[in-house]
Amino acid sequence: LVGDVEAYPGHIACNGETKSEMDLPIVVDGNAIGRFDVDCLVRGISSEEDRAGESIVKIIVDSCDSHIQ
Repeated sequence: LVGDVEAYPGHIACNGETKSEMDLPIVVDGNAIGRFDVDCLVRGISSEEDRAGESIVKIIVDSCDSHIQ
């Protein structure tokens, strides 16, 4: 969770207009299979949005869990 990408040293944004970002790993059975990356055009993405992102990642993991061998 980066509330202000301009204040984060070494941050590389996918979009030059990005002001804050949430980037969460998607892990199934201890293996990273992807990431959930949200770029926001306003500063100040909060822990509330982070918790929502974690809920989305859980849904993805739960749906992938039965398909990954």
